[in-house]
Amino acid sequence: MAASWVTRWRVRAGYPLSIVYILLAAPTLTLIGIGAAIAAVGLIVRAAGAGYLRKLQTLTTSGPYAWTRNPLYFGSSLLATGFAVASGSLCCASIVAAYFLIFYPAVMRKEEGELHIRYGAEFDEYASRVPLFWPRLPRRKMNSSAQDGFDGFSWEQYRRNREYQAGIGVIGVILLLFARMIVRQRTGW
Repeated sequence: MAASWVTRWRVRAGYPLSIVYILLAAPTLTLIGIGAAIAAVGLIVRAAGAGYLRKLQTLTTSGPYAWTRNPLYFGSSLLATGFAVASGSLCCASIVAAYFLIFYPAVMRKEEGELHIRYGAEFDEYASRVPLFWPRLPRRKMNSSAQDGFDGFSWEQYRRNREYQAGIGVIGVILLLFARMIVRQRTGW
């Protein structure tokens, strides 16, 4: 039940926290650059995951899913780290970290339960060899793509999963941080 509440409120809580984040941010050009570079790595990880993910069609175990069961959320953690750095504010970094730590573990647990129900022993075997969050190189060579029934990364799948929206969001945050930096330089607030 708690997992359902958390998944429902994950996006809803993000909007007001984003406003607080921007208002409390103290970005500099250097920090925005470093944070944007970290976020770019997160976007690449998320894009790789989205290009392999066939929701509700198959248990995806190839590509980045051979290293972590949650490449999209791992990529999101890199985005969050990039935003924390770019903000130039310990308070903002704390908000970003708290948001991630409150919502994402519960969402991952909920999704794990759904995958167990849907795929049973196949998911249990996969979960026994691939870590939940922190990536690890596979212990043994596998032909995961053939196991999934798909050939690998697909730009069409990337678009179908609407992963481009993450890129648009990152660009929006970076632009807002630039605007915030300019306002702070001109007004001191």
